Order: sequence, then structure tokens, then C-alpha cells
Amino acid sequence: MSKPDLVPKQRILVVDDHEAVLNGTVSTLKQQYSDADLFTAQDAEMARQQIEATHPDLVVMDLSIPETAGEAARTEVGIQLLRTLMQQYPSLNIVVQSAYVKALVRLKPAINAHEGGFTIADKSLPLREMLTKVDWALQGLVYTPRDMRTGLELKPEWVNVLKLAFEAGLQDKAIALELNVSERTVRHYWTQVQDALDVYPEPGKNIRIQTELRAREEGLID
Repeated sequence: MSKPDLVPKQRILVVDDHEAVLNGTVSTLKQQYSDADLFTAQDAEMARQQIEATHPDLVVMDLSIPETAGEAARTEVGIQLLRTLMQQYPSLNIVVQSAYVKALVRLKPAINAHEGGFTIADKSLPLREMLTKVDWALQGLVYTPRDMRTGLELKPEWVNVLKLAFEAGLQDKAIALELNVSERTVRHYWTQVQDALDVYPEPGKNIRIQTELRAREEGLID
């Protein structure tokens, strides 16, 4: 009799130069994800080393971090680390937990292109809000603050997904064939559309139905 396949443990890396914040985030994550392996880093150099060594499913990181131990923390260091991570690990799930989230507007094109989950949690919000953003990122969802979404900007391929789904009645597999892309790419388009339309998971509500309603309100589909 064959043994059942073991589900691999989730691996989460937390990056923050403030030890109290780092420990608080790790403690909160341990309560919510008791089976996960958690790793930490307090500067960008250590973060890169940990990612290469542990291949995490999720990175929770501050933006204002030092490049190496002993250096001053700078937002630009975190921005550059994020840019590198999204280039090298296009499917990595990321949560940015920072008091400087407005700086992320510099990475908007890279965030739109990123295939993994990407959510943003303001440090001033309660920890339960951070846990929600962690859950969304692990689901592969995208969440950016409203002030990063000034004006409704949808790429043509995102609108095509809406039309094929809600006007032609196609499922993701058929949409992928129609657009000549992978199903994974179609799912990525959905996360981007839903973030642009301000549609996120809510208990008891079907997110696709909510997306259709918002798309019709905005006149994106007939």
C-alpha cells in the first residue's frame, strides 16, 4: 500500500530591520500558520541569501530596510529589492508591510506584470489586516491601495477576459485558448482586473459575480 503524498510545508520569509516589529510579525504569522516554516532577515543582503536558500512561498517585507547590517534603513533599498525579486521570481507571493506604501507607485508596471500574489499592508493598520493581505497573497491575489489606482486603467487583454467570460460565457480554459495564453496567465489577468475594479474576497460572496457586477457598472461590458 503506497503512502499518501505529504503536503509540503509553507515557507514564509519576514524582512524587517526593527527587531520588535519582526518578532511581532513572526509571532502573529505562527498563530495563523502554525505548520509553516518561518525565516527572518533584517537587511536586503540577508533577504536575498534567505530567498536563495529557502525558496519561500511568501515574502512579507518592509520597504525601509538597510542594504547590509549596520547601514541606515532606506526606502529605496526596499524598492530595489522588490524590483529584483519580481524580475527573478515572477511567481513569488509578496506582502509589503510598510509605512511608506506610497513609494510603491514607482513599481506599478512591475506589480501589474508580476504573476504571483502581491498585496500591500500599511503598518499603521491592525495586525489582522496584515493577515488578510497574507491570505490574499497566498491565494495569488493582488491588492494595491486606492490611491495607487487613480483612474480606471485596464489593459486590453484584461478587458478581453471580461468580455469572453461574461459576454461569451467562456471558462478560463477556453479563454486561454481564445487568447493563445496559458490558464495561469488568464488567472493573473483576473487578479489584475479585480484589483483595478476594487473587488476582493468577501465571505459568502462569489468574487467572479462581484467582478461582473462592477465591470457592468463601469461600462466595460454590455
